Amino acid sequence: GQSYEIRMLDNRKLGELPEINGKLVKSIFRVVFHDRRLQYTEHQQLEGWRWNRPGDRILDIDIPMSVGIIDPRANPTQLNTVEFLWDPTKRTSVFIQVHCISTEFTLRKHGGEKGVPFRVQIDTFRENESGEYTEHLHSASCQIKVFKPKGADRKQKTDREKMEKRTPHEKEKYQPSYETTILTEVS
Repeated sequence: GQSYEIRMLDNRKLGELPEINGKLVKSIFRVVFHDRRLQYTEHQQLEGWRWNRPGDRILDIDIPMSVGIIDPRANPTQLNTVEFLWDPTKRTSVFIQVHCISTEFTLRKHGGEKGVPFRVQIDTFRENESGEYTEHLHSASCQIKVFKPKGADRKQKTDREKMEKRTPHEKEKYQPSYETTILTEVS
């Protein structure tokens, strides 16, 4: 339920795709499973979640906090997807809320569940001649894990403690933490 900002930036090289200048593009946000194993059963997993949480959504846009988004939509049948139009030449920030936690999709064996990693994926399209947004422009994603506030604090603390115990050589294998995450381009 926490709102997280995703800044939408026009990362075209100079002169690239001049046909979208002055035009809107559509971005579709999805929260999907990061693990290949869960991707195969994603439909069943999401149906199970829907059955346990009737009327709830996995992903929403915090519209009052968002800037520069036009015609935001959430399809009632796709609980993990939202979409909107935006102008690449204008400042655009979308604030998303994920309403499920990573441990809702793990088997509860001994408590202290790990939680499955999710991926936020953003696919952006331009309009075709028929006025439909079907021409793929760009895709990017990043891995996320969602916990309840106290659980997230506890996880960060234990992760920090584990890192402090590692040797400098072992620490090199891990990325440093940053205030912001730049989404990775998906080919």
